[in-house]
Amino acid sequence: MTPHAEPDPQAGAAVKAADRAHVFHSWSAQGLIDPLAVAGAEGSYFWDYDGNRYLDFTSGLVYTNIGYQHPRVVEAIREQAARLTTFAPAFAVDVRSEAARLIAERTPGDLDKIFFTNGGAEAVENAVRMARLHTGRAKVLSAYRSYHGATSTAINLTGDPRRWASDTASAGVVHFWAPFLYRSPFYSSTEAEECGRALQHLEDTIAFEGPQTVAAIVLETIPGTAGIMTPPPGYLAGVREICDRYGIVFVLDEVMAGFGRTGTWFAAEHYGVVPDLMTFAKGVNSGYVPLGGVAISAEIAATFDKRPYPGGLTYSGHPLACAAAVATIRAMEDEKVVEHAAHIGETVLGPGLRELAERHPSVGEVRGLGAFWALDLVRDRETREPLVPYNAAGEAAAPMAAFGAACKKNGLWPFINMNRTHAVPACNITEAEAKEGLAALDAALSVADEYTA
Repeated sequence: MTPHAEPDPQAGAAVKAADRAHVFHSWSAQGLIDPLAVAGAEGSYFWDYDGNRYLDFTSGLVYTNIGYQHPRVVEAIREQAARLTTFAPAFAVDVRSEAARLIAERTPGDLDKIFFTNGGAEAVENAVRMARLHTGRAKVLSAYRSYHGATSTAINLTGDPRRWASDTASAGVVHFWAPFLYRSPFYSSTEAEECGRALQHLEDTIAFEGPQTVAAIVLETIPGTAGIMTPPPGYLAGVREICDRYGIVFVLDEVMAGFGRTGTWFAAEHYGVVPDLMTFAKGVNSGYVPLGGVAISAEIAATFDKRPYPGGLTYSGHPLACAAAVATIRAMEDEKVVEHAAHIGETVLGPGLRELAERHPSVGEVRGLGAFWALDLVRDRETREPLVPYNAAGEAAAPMAAFGAACKKNGLWPFINMNRTHAVPACNITEAEAKEGLAALDAALSVADEYTA
């Protein structure tokens, strides 16, 4: 695949100049960033105006699950725009109903009612509101090493440093430690120990907070940006049992892990659990038009049969977004994208990343499944000291910056967070493309190795 136009550095410079003059970027010190001007994208690749092509191992922000510019989704958006571009959410619209039906068919258990939002943070925001109204309780528990979004409640639920600047300490959120054997907060040596101790810690936290005050526990089924830590066997089932015992609503955040990313439609399928509420976004339509939502159990939906739900959005279930979702889900079904993600994880990405770990001392641990992987980079494998300190910036983050620059030099656009790089390509990435990405990682990890003890 090659760029569809001749390089045009002058046009790229104009795009960059307009961006720097007028666009205010997320999570950034505006005067310190230098965003790449993108000329186009297709499949697993994108390219700039200088003709440089990159294999995207980030899937945008882990959302282009079927790659860029999938023709069936592009055509569905075009057809919907010609037929009915937009309509208010209070009406029944065919494409909105069909998107909800297709999503409900794939969610576990009785999560058959769909409340549409514009993205993942709003989905989490509304899930928490539903849980509080359903239980009449105020507190919500969430894990450290998590990310749930940047709206008011979602950012307070988040368990990484992006929360700090907005944390009011009055949002009714209590954080706890979820299991993570590689960096265990419980001094565990086995997955069974980590699972048991993490569940006991959660139950102790609930006991000291007062079970009758806790509305919900919110967990990413598999934490995404925080490190792709797959939970040990039995953990999510244990959380489900604790929630049932205390009348707490169990919310699973599948914004990143859902819609094929882990080799199943939803990551919860790997663990045999059904939450009371499940949030989604990103992969539901590969991010082509903003869309998210909450899948709601029958019991919680019944709470609002005669009682109005006090929440809504002007663009809830936007027809263009729903048309993109319908086309995406049907394309994933027809092209067996979910099965392919499982296969590529089992046969190429997983084995390939583990082989890299054997040769590169900077790789402390490989973890993941499907098209959802993380490499935990370290200075010392014995001590597991991270390659850069927690929340490092500036010179302290130089080793990861050097690693990232080496990836880009080799035509790979990496996903980097703290001391980790994530391998999160499109779920329909080909075997050849995946191997191309592994080769680029191999070269870049040699740079990371230079910073090891």
